[in-house]
Amino acid sequence: MKKNYVLFAALCCLYSVGFAQKKQPNSGQTVYPATIDRPKLVVGLVVDQMRWDYLYRYYDRYTNGGFKRLINEGFSAENTYIPYTPTYTACGHTSIYTGSVPAINGIIGNNWYDPTLRRNVYCTEDSTVTTVGSTTNAGVMSPKNMLSSTITDELRIATNFKGKVIGLSLKDRGSILPAGHTPTGAYWYDGQTGDWITSTYYMKELPSWVSGYNKLKMTDKFYQQNWNTMYPIDTYTMSTADNKSYEGKNKGESAPVFPHQLKLYAGNNYDMIRSTPHGNTMTLDLAKIAIKAEELGKDNITDFLAVSCSSTDYVGHQYGPNSIEAEDTYLRLDKDLEEFFNYLDQTVGKGNYLFFISADHGAAHAPGFMAENKLPAGTTSNKDIVAGLNTYLESEFKMKKIALTAMNNQIIYDHKNPELKKLDFTAVKAATITYLKTLDGFADAVDLARVSESTLPAIQKEMITNGYNAQRSGDVYFILKPHWFDGSATGTTHGSWSPYDSHIPLVFMGWNVKAGKTNQTYHMTDIAATLAAMLHIQMPSGSVGRPITELTHQ
Repeated sequence: MKKNYVLFAALCCLYSVGFAQKKQPNSGQTVYPATIDRPKLVVGLVVDQMRWDYLYRYYDRYTNGGFKRLINEGFSAENTYIPYTPTYTACGHTSIYTGSVPAINGIIGNNWYDPTLRRNVYCTEDSTVTTVGSTTNAGVMSPKNMLSSTITDELRIATNFKGKVIGLSLKDRGSILPAGHTPTGAYWYDGQTGDWITSTYYMKELPSWVSGYNKLKMTDKFYQQNWNTMYPIDTYTMSTADNKSYEGKNKGESAPVFPHQLKLYAGNNYDMIRSTPHGNTMTLDLAKIAIKAEELGKDNITDFLAVSCSSTDYVGHQYGPNSIEAEDTYLRLDKDLEEFFNYLDQTVGKGNYLFFISADHGAAHAPGFMAENKLPAGTTSNKDIVAGLNTYLESEFKMKKIALTAMNNQIIYDHKNPELKKLDFTAVKAATITYLKTLDGFADAVDLARVSESTLPAIQKEMITNGYNAQRSGDVYFILKPHWFDGSATGTTHGSWSPYDSHIPLVFMGWNVKAGKTNQTYHMTDIAATLAAMLHIQMPSGSVGRPITELTHQ
């Protein structure tokens, strides 16, 4: 571990020297600039549920100004992985921006069981704050459950809080966690009202640019467009997959086929926009408004805009990766990105901003798609797992309901139950592991207190350990076979250690970034370390990453 920190420090020094020094022509002397060179604006874009292969799967149909521009003008770390499991939205956004892992930053899932409260806890819940921008409880949120700082926090500290930080996402967790503990503002979408909101953790009232946008009721306007394919449907890669039994239907639809009639939901179902590409368009439109209204990138103090496009995740969950809906969503996102980059060029200036794109996780193929193509896959049910396990444990230990719940691939027991304390808990966990190994779709199970002693492959040991937080995790971790997950017969999900969930895109573009690619292995946690080195600021408090030195012009 000590060697890793020494290496990290050396790399940061090399970064600082590389960025700051300039040779005076013919003099042999080194001239140092009067000020630290930094971009005017950093823009981070997390595309929720974007598998790495989506960079290339639809490449031939992407415009020159969107994903193609990223790939050809930017620097792509082609082998970037998530270093922990399970792979969920809150964990991914947190680990990108903290440069840390759930074992340290504390965000072990979207939800987890709190043994003190004896109930499930949502990652960004905070009962001490109230909603700003609506009368619902959608804004009773803050970053208080995140235990370490973010790169956005460190930028705020480094600039004495003069550099602005804005977080934007349809999902509260996609905005709150990246924006950190100290942002200028974090905003997310209230599906009950169709408005963008925040909480009293950040401010007492919405800024005029957010409330003004809310008055436009853009969700209803997007609904009027319905959702049809952007191009003739028979030209799509997945053109034979528009009516599959393993795709989920919208409420009121007889089949999951184009065109999707969104006008039905105008004025009465604002949440539906999440499951359409219009949600991404709305998010990036608001991001452009934020840049103008907050004057991001207008002075010599670096600002940070953290954006997360969530509709890719909702569409993926409902229809699966091999649907026309997923393909059309990425083709539309490509067009949105082209417009967004053009806006950044015009307002901040090409070469003045640093942009990166990544993902919080990938996704499995839908089990129905896998079966259709004679590939192994399947689904399980956490509810059924716990019911069967408790029946088995009762037969072994003569006690009912020993297991409390299953979540985040973990079995959790109620340690405050006095009856449980009368049992040999090591024996209970051993019996649990024995039972789980008999179930369809289960590859293995391990006592979380003894992961290092298990016979699991090294990569699984490391990812489970990185995802384990002693105060928030369960007691037994189970590993499903590839393409098995807790879910329904339609759509897909994510959460496993497998490459389809853990191999994510990572492309930097813009300020001080050279065009190119690397096939060296990097991790999600290296993003914050790279930004810290490039910006000459401290890495986040729980960072375990290392800078990607290959991407700069130096």
